[in-house]
Amino acid sequence: MKTFEHFNLPKSVQKAIDELGFITPTPIQEKSFATIMSGRDMMGIAQTGTGKTFAYLLPLLKLYKFTPTNTPKIVILVPTRELVVQVVAEVEKLTQYMSVKTLGIFGGVNINTQKKHVNEGIDILVGTPGRVMDLALDSVIRFDETQKLVIDEFDEMLNLGFKVQLTSILAMMKAKRQNILFSATMTEEVDAILEDYFDYPEEVTLAASGTPLEKISQFSYDVVNFNTKINLLKHLLETDESMQRVLVFVNNKKIADMLHERIEPHFEGEFGVIHSNKSQNYRLTTMANFQNNLLRGLITTDIMARGLDISEITHVINFEMPEMPELYMHRIGRTGRADKTGTALSFVTAREQEFKVEAELLMNYEIPVITFPENVEISSLLIGPEKDKQVIKFLMKKVKLSDDGAFHAKSKKNTKVNLGGPSKTKKKTHGSVNRNMLKTQAKKRKDKK
Repeated sequence: MKTFEHFNLPKSVQKAIDELGFITPTPIQEKSFATIMSGRDMMGIAQTGTGKTFAYLLPLLKLYKFTPTNTPKIVILVPTRELVVQVVAEVEKLTQYMSVKTLGIFGGVNINTQKKHVNEGIDILVGTPGRVMDLALDSVIRFDETQKLVIDEFDEMLNLGFKVQLTSILAMMKAKRQNILFSATMTEEVDAILEDYFDYPEEVTLAASGTPLEKISQFSYDVVNFNTKINLLKHLLETDESMQRVLVFVNNKKIADMLHERIEPHFEGEFGVIHSNKSQNYRLTTMANFQNNLLRGLITTDIMARGLDISEITHVINFEMPEMPELYMHRIGRTGRADKTGTALSFVTAREQEFKVEAELLMNYEIPVITFPENVEISSLLIGPEKDKQVIKFLMKKVKLSDDGAFHAKSKKNTKVNLGGPSKTKKKTHGSVNRNMLKTQAKKRKDKK
């Protein structure tokens, strides 16, 4: 079994690794090391929670050479502000005995403060594509000395609409650089950008995209509606003592706030809620409280599904099934990280069954269904979206069938097609009156002839 000492890391980096208590590299760290050290472009596909951050940081820090310039030598792009904060923290842990300046930048904070920090000099830049591009266009960030570019969670960046920013940053950089890309899924869009901007990248694959994580036990409940889901969640939180650190995923901000409102009276102060409408300070504080065991759980949207490394999550609950099967993988990957085990539970209504099937097809794994607990109340009360679906259903006009089962033909007056012309009830326009007058005058002139 290999240890980190087999990597022959600089003494300063090895000392930091030892103090962190890490001994054995994860498979993706081991498989990526030689490729990155060779200087070749690399495309890494790995399951979430496999140690991707150290997989690129360790070889890059071994290759790092100090030069007295103020422009970044290493640029790391990630999709969210939370990931910027997390990656900066990891870099700082590994470089505590090195002379390296690291800066994290993202939107939503004062850009002038960030400009000031950039001007003070940086060696490693970690940022979101939007803010990095903004500062590059203002000529605050220059890529003259950038030798290494890392793009993490590449498919998620494209999903979030960062394609223009990414391609702009790639176009600004000098051609001679090493590109390192990590993506959980390999899509046509990812492949197209690789073709345009990467130089014959070597693919390092830890597991096929969509393979279920072996250390995560997956189960689902068939649930009739939103309020019954709340009753089930309360029951599980009250009766299952193993639910110590819980992430509850929903599909939008409104549902996140509504769910938090509903369970707060029963579990006062135990749950936080995080989504993109919350301020940056609130989000970071809530995450820190959760990390420090001051909260039992978080209710969140998919902003938390990508890349964030919160230790020892015992349960991931899909209160709503994600509409994209890849997101299911990223959500459940928040638990069962490194050498830990975890549990993923999904609450599935009839409408969400198709999303569950898509996730199962991606994983090639059938999620077992648990019998719904008898002592959980099945509510008949519907929330707004569920009511709307009922109303639409009843408003739909049924087509009458004749006695022989054939469809009735439309009556003659209903077979007319509206081509968007003027209504009969409208008054004639001045234009149509003038045309009639011209026709009459032309006829008179013809008659005179």
